[in-house]
Amino acid sequence: MAEAQAVRPVRGVPAWRGGFGRLWAAAVVSKFGDSLRTAALPLLAASLTRDPLLIAAVSACGYLPWLLFGLLGGAVADRIDQRRAMWAVDLVRGVLMAGFAVAIALGHASIGLLIALAFALTTLQTLFDNAATALLPSLVPAETLASANARLMTGQQLAGGFLAAPLVPVLLVAGAAVPYAADAVTYVLAALLVASLRVAAPQRAPRAPGSTLRAEMAEGLRVLWRDATQRALCVATTLTNVGVGALIATLVLHITGWLDAGDAGFAAAITAYAAGSLAGGAVAGRIGARIGRMRAVLVAGTVQTGALVAMGTVRELWVAVVAMAVFGLMGMVWNVHQVTLMQERSPEGMIGRTSAAFRTLAIGGAPLGAMLGGAVAAAWGLNTPALLAAGLFALAVASLTPQIN
Repeated sequence: MAEAQAVRPVRGVPAWRGGFGRLWAAAVVSKFGDSLRTAALPLLAASLTRDPLLIAAVSACGYLPWLLFGLLGGAVADRIDQRRAMWAVDLVRGVLMAGFAVAIALGHASIGLLIALAFALTTLQTLFDNAATALLPSLVPAETLASANARLMTGQQLAGGFLAAPLVPVLLVAGAAVPYAADAVTYVLAALLVASLRVAAPQRAPRAPGSTLRAEMAEGLRVLWRDATQRALCVATTLTNVGVGALIATLVLHITGWLDAGDAGFAAAITAYAAGSLAGGAVAGRIGARIGRMRAVLVAGTVQTGALVAMGTVRELWVAVVAMAVFGLMGMVWNVHQVTLMQERSPEGMIGRTSAAFRTLAIGGAPLGAMLGGAVAAAWGLNTPALLAAGLFALAVASLTPQIN
């Protein structure tokens, strides 16, 4: 039964006019601002402290709220009007970023303020992301859902990977606070775009008397776990996130150390990954339409495993660059169809909770992978995190295989 739904061909594309176009623009604008902040923040942190633990704490706060509040964000997203939740969250984030920019301009930045900001922004993101996942199916026809997800992810990758990062050095010349002020503006613009959406109020079944957020969070976990396809996808995605965490945490050492390719080689590998992701967004829908969603995810994981093996065994920069491009392309294929399957298979009125359960479990794999990557690189060599990631991807593929039989 799982595969019958998973292989349903999807050939339509969403119309840009109307709600989807505005949601796409809001997501891309917001991602652009986030990428400005993400690129500038490590430089600011390094200027405030040389303590690796404190700098790492800033990054850790980008994951911790998902583990603490991810399920709560999903339950709240299913209770309220998702559109209103999204624009309200973006307005709050815009105010926080504007205040942070002012603090930097006045010379009051501190590592404690950075940690608090990272924690607050990610906590708000748990509600925003779950609400956005639940809102999208109400804006586009069901047969265009995969294409809509692909266009959203591709637009965000283009804004974050190619447009924002090169601008950061230019903005920093104008002042240390400028990238953060620009991020604040993008939050406000995104909020205005989302607020302008005309979406009918969601139809939800009345909650049972005495229903609590805790009970509703538990219900999301139960629904996710009882659906064999979603359960398998969650387990597989968690395994791959551990692998990705190990790879990304040590990639700079792999390229500049094991390959001795320097900063230019590292930049080439990152650029190749971003370009591959854009290509993946362009072909993901067609791959799913031809072979089915679950098979598309399975093929993507298999190809990514091969790319990781090549990275970890062949000591040539061009191999690493090609492997990163392929890894990015197939990663986008995986993400598009994993998210679309979750949206399609979640019961009406429960997308927020099931997506929250999925994200909370899967995101927890990334920090674990980062620690494992550092440990294996120190113990057995700078190429071993890529091989560790390959093994985890192979396990993920194996866990998914029964879903297509």
